[in-house]
This record gives sequence, structure tokens and C-alpha cells, in this order.
Amino acid sequence: QVQLVESGGGLVQPGGSLRLSCAASGFTFRSYAMSWYRQAPGMERELVASISSRGDNTRYSSSVKGRFAISRDNAENTLYLQMNSLEPGDTAMYYCVKNPLSVLTSLAPDYWGQGTQVTVSS
Repeated sequence: QVQLVESGGGLVQPGGSLRLSCAASGFTFRSYAMSWYRQAPGMERELVASISSRGDNTRYSSSVKGRFAISRDNAENTLYLQMNSLEPGDTAMYYCVKNPLSVLTSLAPDYWGQGTQVTVSS
């Protein structure tokens, strides 16, 4: 069965950095686009970043562009999100998701991880 296990969250001061990881199993990781979503309490879920199956196409929300970088290691079945210049507004639960196709589309993800909490606070 598909499993997506996030790690790397935690408490960080404003201006700091974190790298999230997502270990994927149960499907052919290199064949699917992947994304990171986040959700803060009382807020709608937000698509943060997406990457195509081969890693040659990426997209970012305007709120994180220039600060976050999504990447993947298809040999290790792992998705990453490097987060720099973190702000209190980045505080949220971050979710790794599998998309249904290899390319970036507007289709909804078909599998979600359990999430990892990121808290940005002094």
C-alpha cells in the first residue's frame, strides 16, 4: 500500500531553515509528480510546492517562492522541501502528497501523508 512518511519538522526561530523529508513506498515513486501542502489552524489547506516525476518542472505558491525549494531523489524514493528565511506565517502542518500523474496538473492528490508540524516562533 502507498505510504508517505514525513519528517524534519520542528520549532525554529524566524529567519531560520528546515528541511522536510518524505519517504515514499508502495508505488513507483519515479513515475509520479509529488507535492507539499500545508494547513494552519483555522486556515484552508494550501498547495506549497510541486515537482514533476523527473524533477524537471517545479511550481511554488507565491507565499513561498524564492524561500522554499522542492526536490526529489528518485533513487532513494524521497521527496524534500528546503525551507529558508522562515516566517511565523509558515507555521503549519506540512503534508507530503502523491499526485495521480507524472506531470503537474490541477488534479487533486490521491494519497496523503500524516504530516509534520513546523512552528516558527521566537
